Amino acid sequence: MQIIELLTPHYEVAWLPWAVQYFFLVGVATGAALLVSLCVYGQVGSTLQRLLPVAVLTLAVSAMAAPVSLLADLHQPARFWHFYAHFTPWSWMSRGALLLPLFVGLSLGMCLLWWLGQQRWMRWLAPVLVLSALSIVVYTGAEMMVVRSRPLWNTLWVPVNLALTGWLAAVGMAMVIGRFLPSSLRPDTPALHALRSIGLGVAALLVLVAMAWAASGLLGMSPSFNEAMRLMREFPVWRITMIGSAIFGAIVVGALLRGKHRLEAKGFTLILGLGLAAAAWAFRWALFMGVQGVPKFGAGLYLYHMPLGGDGLMGMVGVAGLCVALVAMVTWALEVFPARSTGTRAAAHA
Repeated sequence: MQIIELLTPHYEVAWLPWAVQYFFLVGVATGAALLVSLCVYGQVGSTLQRLLPVAVLTLAVSAMAAPVSLLADLHQPARFWHFYAHFTPWSWMSRGALLLPLFVGLSLGMCLLWWLGQQRWMRWLAPVLVLSALSIVVYTGAEMMVVRSRPLWNTLWVPVNLALTGWLAAVGMAMVIGRFLPSSLRPDTPALHALRSIGLGVAALLVLVAMAWAASGLLGMSPSFNEAMRLMREFPVWRITMIGSAIFGAIVVGALLRGKHRLEAKGFTLILGLGLAAAAWAFRWALFMGVQGVPKFGAGLYLYHMPLGGDGLMGMVGVAGLCVALVAMVTWALEVFPARSTGTRAAAHA
């Protein structure tokens, strides 16, 4: 008789909570970039034009905050230059090292053009920004999808869900940030209704994607669905998480549906916006931190205890504080140095 003992090594998680922050913020940034690119083609005085300031501010804040979280997630932030000194084109992380700075530069350039009132140049830049945003969607989704050892990641449904939840979070963040804009730039009720309609459209796509994922799993075409059902059956923590997520998602969608008559209510857009953002963030937490607790080989679950320092709770609080500080700085700057709206109107007529 031969006995083979398997020893499980002790190692750090591959993705820290910083990654949750990064994938959340970059998802918001891509959604805001698409929204800006749509609004810039609106006619003067149209609903889309009234949405443009809050879309620009959401894009500026998320595009500046996202790279900070990414650098922190590298464990050794100063080593980012390795991506350029030792470029590996077959790695999605190396490709992202080129795609992300381009996207951030285009995003901030679009924000600058809006402040300068150069709407004609914004319309020229919008298609390029859309392509860049979609490249970020592909790269961030592919970073997880290529991991074949984890069925919950190794599926095309991951990048699709990351994109849609990120865009839904962009709608929520726009609702929240819009409340802090100067009164002349704040979205009015018709603009908020348009934002709500966009959110409903994205939410409907998410429901369809979830139904398609379940159908493909029942037909034996999606190992990720089978793995999710196994975790739900065998582990109460996953069962509670999945059921809780479904209930919370239904509440958020219900609030969007009822929002038609409640957008004028005090605080409703704040609560709804935070709910949309929280749903997208929680999805990423389960996808990153929860899935890493599932052994690649063996049984049971690995328990993750979030540290209170920079790699855990304080890091997440710090990123939230950074976003709040950026919103405060940008709104203050807009009050002191208003956007050149006259130039914008003139360019729109051209």
